[in-house]
Amino acid sequence: MEAKISLTRQDAAIAVLGGPTAVLDLGGLRVVVDPTFDDAGPHGILTKTAGPVVAEDVVGPADVVLVSHDLHPDNLDDRGRAYALKSPLVVAGPVTAGRLGAPAIGVRPWDTHVVARPDGGELTIQVVPAVHGPEDAERDADGNVNCEVAGFVLTGPGLPTVYLSGDNASIRTVAEIARRVPPIDVAVLNVGAARVPARFNGRALTLDGDRAAAAAAVLGAGIVVPAHYDGWTHFAQGLAEIERAFDDAGLSSLLRTAPHGTWLPLQG
Repeated sequence: MEAKISLTRQDAAIAVLGGPTAVLDLGGLRVVVDPTFDDAGPHGILTKTAGPVVAEDVVGPADVVLVSHDLHPDNLDDRGRAYALKSPLVVAGPVTAGRLGAPAIGVRPWDTHVVARPDGGELTIQVVPAVHGPEDAERDADGNVNCEVAGFVLTGPGLPTVYLSGDNASIRTVAEIARRVPPIDVAVLNVGAARVPARFNGRALTLDGDRAAAAAAVLGAGIVVPAHYDGWTHFAQGLAEIERAFDDAGLSSLLRTAPHGTWLPLQG
């Protein structure tokens, strides 16, 4: 029977909650990625179509919150921000962390932050680049497309190595990550081909199914968990299109999906 997320910690597992929000239990730590807990409704130019499958009290306190970026409400909404800032540690890029304030710490791309685990080991959080739009799009003074966005690689003795893409649309960036980090066991990819007509002539701001399959092949990941493909009107692809793309690429065996709020084991 599939286990639903609860306060009980798992050995090594992930539960996608909808949108970009995921909960990872690794080495006794609960890590929450891009918390979004608001109800459905308009958020500026974006519209949320589904609220969270579980509320904050079901997830419980996080040991670490990872925020890929804070400027877009589909990645960090009002209740998600409040949840993050109640945690003991938030890891983000330097610009994002500066806006969030304590307990956020800013980590530059390729640098790491180490967290002690209850089991006596360590979890190393490495920030890696992400390009939130087309490669050839105009960049800001810091070299970012759209805004500063972080991806993350999580490693630790006895744990699977997990890559969290954030809102990245760039295969070139994925290739650079594959060259510079340990072999990836699990890739959690934001897939949904997010498109906003006013940005970059409506070109995709995140991976679509075809590029996600290519990213999985480049990374050599044994498990791919799709996220951030539903719950908002600006996604051009859903799970069916993602599954079709992986099937076309001959990589269906890599995909791991479950109903939102249900644990997916990452080992064994």
